[in-house]
Amino acid sequence: MTPIDRRRALRTGAGAAAAGALATSCADGGRAPTPARSAVTPSAGAAARPAARPPAAPAPRRHPGRPAQISHGPTDRDRVALTFHGAGDPAVARAVLTETERAGARITVLAVGTWLDEYPEMARRILDGGHDLGNHTLNHVSVNELPEAEAYAEITGCADRLRRLTGSIGTWFRPSRTRTATPLVVRLAQRAGYPHVLSYDLDSLDATSPGAAAVTRTVAGQIHRGSVVSLHFGYADTVAALPALLDDLHRRGLRAVTTTELLS
Repeated sequence: MTPIDRRRALRTGAGAAAAGALATSCADGGRAPTPARSAVTPSAGAAARPAARPPAAPAPRRHPGRPAQISHGPTDRDRVALTFHGAGDPAVARAVLTETERAGARITVLAVGTWLDEYPEMARRILDGGHDLGNHTLNHVSVNELPEAEAYAEITGCADRLRRLTGSIGTWFRPSRTRTATPLVVRLAQRAGYPHVLSYDLDSLDATSPGAAAVTRTVAGQIHRGSVVSLHFGYADTVAALPALLDDLHRRGLRAVTTTELLS
């Protein structure tokens, strides 16, 4: 698909979603409409079939030879990982997912627990798109600065929500409001079931709302094989930057994959 196609799709679909993020949220909280009931009545005595449960999401994996805190992947393969802090208006989040999927890219989403409380359907939407889903603490506080018990509660609180929604605590843990975790937070994450903490080696600075072109320039100017890029849901600049960013990766022969795939 050409860059023009993706920009047109972004203007007509994701652009409307991003505008909604800056106005008021939908009355239904962004959830899909309830399907109409069938007019066909089951025959008398027919047993209702229980709804099939979706498969459990992938669990954390240990990656032999990798440190407890990972900031990048192998530099000998044409792969990079685009990782997103998961919070914000779900319409904008869906626009990010749609745009990356349209380009054949897969991403890693580190979800905030309270965001999952508010928009529980997003967990399955992320997984159904073939993306990684992980833990970004319960309340998105400065986890490195908390006492041990409170920091552990932040990690396990989000893990519990992921488990309830997906059957797994997620594939990754990323500390909130910091690029790297302290040794204590690394140990607490491992106690909670995460063999590795996920950091990054490239900050897009999209959370500063510098404009779509600046986000693209920052990432394009620093990305290399094995990069783990920090991006965010919830920012219109990020959505608008994606077509050019993904086109740039394609031209350079770099494939955006999940962090699990990057390290496998």
